[in-house]
Amino acid sequence: MAPGALVSPPVSADTHSPASTLSTKLQRRNDEAPRSIFPDGIRTSGQHNPDYDLLQPYSAFPKEITGPTVWQKEDYEGKPERWVHRFSADEIEELSAAADAFIASGTHLTGIARDIFPLPLLSQTLSHIRSDLIDGKGFVLFKGFPADRWGPHKNAVAYMGLGTYLGYFVSQNGRGHVLGHVKDVGDDPSQIHRVRIYRTTARQFFHADNGDLVGLLCVHRALEGGESDIVSVHNVWNTLQRENPDVAELLTQPIWYFDRKGEVSEGEEPYLRLPVLYLEPAKDGAGPGRLYSKWDPYYVRSLTRFSDQGIIPRLSDAQQHAIQVLEDTCQRLALHMVLEVGDIQFVSNCHLLHARTAYKDYPAPAPRRHLLRLWLSTPEIEGGWRLPFPDSKELKRGGIQVNDTPPVCPLDAE
Repeated sequence: MAPGALVSPPVSADTHSPASTLSTKLQRRNDEAPRSIFPDGIRTSGQHNPDYDLLQPYSAFPKEITGPTVWQKEDYEGKPERWVHRFSADEIEELSAAADAFIASGTHLTGIARDIFPLPLLSQTLSHIRSDLIDGKGFVLFKGFPADRWGPHKNAVAYMGLGTYLGYFVSQNGRGHVLGHVKDVGDDPSQIHRVRIYRTTARQFFHADNGDLVGLLCVHRALEGGESDIVSVHNVWNTLQRENPDVAELLTQPIWYFDRKGEVSEGEEPYLRLPVLYLEPAKDGAGPGRLYSKWDPYYVRSLTRFSDQGIIPRLSDAQQHAIQVLEDTCQRLALHMVLEVGDIQFVSNCHLLHARTAYKDYPAPAPRRHLLRLWLSTPEIEGGWRLPFPDSKELKRGGIQVNDTPPVCPLDAE
C-alpha cells in the first residue's frame, strides 16, 4: 500500500464477486450486515449528505446558548479535579483482568464488546462520563493507564474494552481501521487532497471527526509539540454572534463542500455538501434542538481539483474569511493540554472542536509519537444527539465505510 493510500480493494463475503455488487446504491440495512465480514453484524454507516429538508435557516438558530455545554477555558485551567479522572489501583486491576480474560478467550479484537468485557466497578464511572461527554462539557482526561507496561496487544484490548462502555466503534478510514493510529508514517502533508493529516507531523487545525466521540490514548510522546487544544463550539457560537454574526450566518448555510479524499463506495460522490453548523431536528412538535458542528478546514480546502474544473464552486472570499475567523476564535477560546504517556482523552465531536500543534519526533531509534485512536458512535436511540442525517438512529452512524471493507484492528500504523 503506497503512503497516503487509505482505501483497500473492495472486499465481499464472496471474494470472487465483482466490486459492483457492493454498491451503496443497494438498499441494505447496516444492522443486518454479513457476519462473515462484520463480527457483530453491524456495518459502519459512513458519510452522508444531510437531509436538506431537516436543515434550519439562520433565523431559527439561538442568539445565545446557555447550559453545561457552554464553557470557557478559565473554568478548567489549573482545576484538573474538574476534568481529569486518575485511574485507581482497583480500576486498573479490573481493567487488566478483563483484558487478560479477553486475550485468553482467543477472540479477535474486532469482536470485542461490552457484554464480554466486564467492568463492574469502572462501568459506573464510565456511565457518568458518557453522559457528561454527550450532554455536558464534552471532554475528559484519564490518567494512569499503564501503556508503558502492558505492550501493544494488551493496550489495545484494554483501551477498546473501555471504549465499549462509551459507544460503538466505527471505521476511521477506507481500510476499515476501527483501532486507529495517530503517527507519522512519512506522508506529505501538502498533498491534502489525498493525505489524512493524522498520518503526518503537521498541525491539525480545529476540526471534528466523523464520529460522535473521539478517544486518544498516548503511547509515546513527541520530542516537541503535538499538544492538544479543545474548545466549546457553543462558546464559539456565542462569541461569533457578538463579534462576527455574518460569519455565524454563513456557517449555517449548506454551501460548504467537504472532500472525501477517495474514501468512497461505488456510486457515491467524491465530496459532500454540508453546513458547518446545524440544529438538531425538531422532535415531537417542539422547536429545533441544540447546535451541532461538523468541520475540518483541510477537507474544505482540498477540493481545487473539482473547483478548477467548474464541478463545484470555488470558496468565496466570504468563506475564506469565515474559515480564518472561525480558526482564530477557536484558538483564542481553547483549553490547552499536553497528553502524557498513559493519558486517554475523550472528546465530543458534536459540540467541541479539537486541534493539535505540529510536532517533532525524537531521533531514531527512539519510538515516534504514537496515539491510539477510537471513533465511537452514540446513536440517537441510545441517548445521542438527533442529527439531520439519514443514519441518525443507526448504531454505528458516521465513520468512513468503503463498500464492504471489513473492520480491522492493526496494532501499529500501516
